[in-house]
Amino acid sequence: QVQLVESGGGLVQAGGSLRLSCAASGRTFSTYAVGWFRQAPGKEREFVTAINWGDVRIPYGDSVKGRFTISRDNAKNTVYLQMNSLKPEDTAVYYCAARPGPVISDRAPSYNYWGQGTQVTVSS
Repeated sequence: QVQLVESGGGLVQAGGSLRLSCAASGRTFSTYAVGWFRQAPGKEREFVTAINWGDVRIPYGDSVKGRFTISRDNAKNTVYLQMNSLKPEDTAVYYCAARPGPVISDRAPSYNYWGQGTQVTVSS
């Protein structure tokens, strides 16, 4: 069983930065693949990026490429999402999700564990 807790969200002006953290319980977390998703009001959940234990990442989508970076610190059981040059359209609840094994996925149903989400609001 893995429990995930996101933090680091908040209100920021356009052009600003935030770093989200996804802290996990469970001693085997280092063997899990972790993804970040986001959901804006009235929209479907959107894949942002993902990383596995070997630091293999899914290529970033055009909406975040060059601005967002995912990383992980297995010693701290934590995955990070560094978000720079934020835009109002990045406003959403951000969720981290985990699945056992090395396979990373951009599909939400493939993840077994989810955090409660953290709100990111970017003002114009």
